[in-house]
Amino acid sequence: MSGESGQPQAGPSHAGLDLPNLERNPSGVPGGVIRRAGAQPPRSWIQKVLEQIVGSPRQWITPSEIVPVSVLAVQRYLLEDEPRDTMSKLPLYCFDVTISDGVYREKCYLDPSLNSLVHKNILKVGIEMRICKVSCLYNEKRLGQGILCIDHVHCGDTSDKISLETPFRNSAHGEKPERPLRGGKSHYLALWNNEDPYGDIWLTDKQPEEHNISDTKIISLSHLEMTWANRRSFPALLVRILHKSKLRYYGKPDKKMIEPYQTFLEVADSSGMVSAIMWNALCPEWYKSLRVGLVLLLQDYSVKKSYSLRMQPLSVDPEVKPISTMEICLNLRDPPTNIIIIPEKQVKPEWRLPKLNHRFITRSELDDLPENHICDVIGILLFVGRLKNHKKYFKNGEDFWSYRWIHIGDGTSELPFIVELFSTSQPEIFENIYPMTYFMCTQLKVVRNDAQVPKLLYLTTTNESQVFITGHKGQPYTYDAKVKNFIQWIKTKTDSGEVMNTVIGGYYPFPPVPETFSKYSSSVKVESLLTAISEVRKEIEDLQYREQKRIAIQGIITVIKYIPYSGATQSASASETLRANRPSTSQAARGEAQSPQRNVKRPLDEEPKCSQCVQESARLSVSNKIRILQGACAKPVAVPQEEASVQEKGNKLGMPSISPRRESAHPRPQRRARKTMSDRWASQQWREKKFGLIDHLHYSRVYPESIPRKFVFEHKKFLTELYNSQPAKYIPPEGRPPKLDDFKSARTLGHFEVTILGLNHEIAIDVAFLPMYCPEDVRTSQVDTLLSCMNYTCVFPPELTGNDRLQGPRGLAGDIIKAATALDKAHIIGILDICNLGNNKVEVYLHKIYSPKNTS
Repeated sequence: MSGESGQPQAGPSHAGLDLPNLERNPSGVPGGVIRRAGAQPPRSWIQKVLEQIVGSPRQWITPSEIVPVSVLAVQRYLLEDEPRDTMSKLPLYCFDVTISDGVYREKCYLDPSLNSLVHKNILKVGIEMRICKVSCLYNEKRLGQGILCIDHVHCGDTSDKISLETPFRNSAHGEKPERPLRGGKSHYLALWNNEDPYGDIWLTDKQPEEHNISDTKIISLSHLEMTWANRRSFPALLVRILHKSKLRYYGKPDKKMIEPYQTFLEVADSSGMVSAIMWNALCPEWYKSLRVGLVLLLQDYSVKKSYSLRMQPLSVDPEVKPISTMEICLNLRDPPTNIIIIPEKQVKPEWRLPKLNHRFITRSELDDLPENHICDVIGILLFVGRLKNHKKYFKNGEDFWSYRWIHIGDGTSELPFIVELFSTSQPEIFENIYPMTYFMCTQLKVVRNDAQVPKLLYLTTTNESQVFITGHKGQPYTYDAKVKNFIQWIKTKTDSGEVMNTVIGGYYPFPPVPETFSKYSSSVKVESLLTAISEVRKEIEDLQYREQKRIAIQGIITVIKYIPYSGATQSASASETLRANRPSTSQAARGEAQSPQRNVKRPLDEEPKCSQCVQESARLSVSNKIRILQGACAKPVAVPQEEASVQEKGNKLGMPSISPRRESAHPRPQRRARKTMSDRWASQQWREKKFGLIDHLHYSRVYPESIPRKFVFEHKKFLTELYNSQPAKYIPPEGRPPKLDDFKSARTLGHFEVTILGLNHEIAIDVAFLPMYCPEDVRTSQVDTLLSCMNYTCVFPPELTGNDRLQGPRGLAGDIIKAATALDKAHIIGILDICNLGNNKVEVYLHKIYSPKNTS
């Protein structure tokens, strides 16, 4: 069978309040609503509220005293096994919120009308919250049972006085496994996606066990393929796992499925490779214990005809034939599958099981690989972007994929691998990656478009991708020639004392859009290509936490204002200020095979310099400089050898360690430069129209978390958690956490505030534009300076000389603003990136503009 139906296990709705019969038991019962015993700890606000509810003739109350409570957990689950006559009022997913008043904890049901507070990350763990209205939701199928429902709240700021020592008032809420308050589900889901395993139902302790194979009847996959349709029972299979897919959650409110999960295992013996599908409750029991390369003995499985639309991944062994006519079904029952992990030391050569091979590529080879090529990579993480959520538009609008952009260097090219890393159902890795980590990822797919300018080239994960950051030692892939070369490259960096500047977090404008609007139109899949400027506010309000969306609007650029970066530090060298400090989307995505002359490092005297840079260059020898990949931009940055310090502690990866550069987390702020007239340009049209607008949207602010930061190893935990999604449970900080503004920015250019006036001159919107230093990105002089900046993500127009560059960011800002007069009254199409950072923080970035010259 492909699934399991039947009644869910009892429990989820039974963990609520035990409402006592007040006439029969006026003092209450342990875990009940009322606790009036004599010897009590300080009076609990939660207990007072529950007493008021029980004594109220209504089902809801406004507490007589409203005090702040701490939010300890926000947990999501699918609401099912409920009357669906109110389908339009019930959401697909519900939330349980665990609060603490300092005396007791209580798990409460969040009224669905407040779900948007979670979606926007306003109601989150770690904050103080004032509950203004509560009600009691009774379980009509049980005698005297109900749950506390939160109906109206005011969410406050993060609290630094949260204790995890307070007990649950209702002891049932602390029992394991955790159960949702409502519905028939036996488990919670991950807070932000459905692919990640979450909670205590996911076991991890399945171990290999000795088994006497000689007493077991074995059938080969090729023989099974020919005979399965005529068999009633099937002999055991002895196979190796070649691929493991991420989880698929297929729960629906109207289907009473116990733990409705599905995962695919591509298993093989010497005769072929077949898909084995693991269903439902078997996934929580086995998924986290099974890994690629293990040898399994499968007994009591079922076989069915394969699903014709599914694309089976390629075998890692070219001699193993894919079998696509049948599928192996592994179920908890019908029949109950027996899975045994065979220790590798017991595997015999005569079994002829396929070996686990890899398709490693180097960055220098990537340029020549075709679209959709599948490969594996290994390298060191140079940039780890913040986590984003991408909406599954073909679903109900509540499901998301979680992903982030990362850059990997392997020493074979000046450019990094740019990888779109989706969650691979490995949250323990996905949420704990940071720069300077050795990183291996399998089953990546090549995405490229050579017809686009700049050329598009990056890798993206597939359904079978797996990531590894620890436990490399002893793995079979460490014997691969390309892996050995990478290890040797890292070792030379360590031996020479060279270090790598690395970057974490921030707004990352990738992938870049094509150079013409017609190409952009053909590359996007949306119902409406252009968004009216009057609809932008709704687009922004519909975004959920960490969701980023790209839209196109028409308008007229009427104001450009330069905002200098206020966090630049005196300790930062001028070379860092005037060099590429942020990913160059065009250079990193170019992917074209470069000539030897273009691959050679540019002489130091060709780099942008000021007097301090010249002195620094004279002092440092070439051997003490390295070319770093900071973000996505491969620009050389001089790093003194004496700055290389202190080996990374606790490196248990089994590879040579690399010394991370230790940056001060508490630099001295630089005095803000004096404002000049060149910082702002406004058109005459704006002066005439700005007072007659019916709406003016202000979204040009750049929040601190959108500035990429130089990675500081000592604060890796703080930085890693900052750029992940909000957790479902409160995690107390270790000591006093630093402030984000104390960390150096990886870019010091500042940004522009750009005002775009709608074509009907009724609505205007302020957006942010972040320029970047990469002069080699400019490939044309046919467009004006501002368009060059946005088309090629740079601020060095072709005609600027070395002396002009000495003006610094403010001088370049003046040149850009001066050139913007060419756009006066011109209709443009602006490509906007809208980002919801949570807690009412929204940013809108101007990613690109199309002028009338390049709209077709």
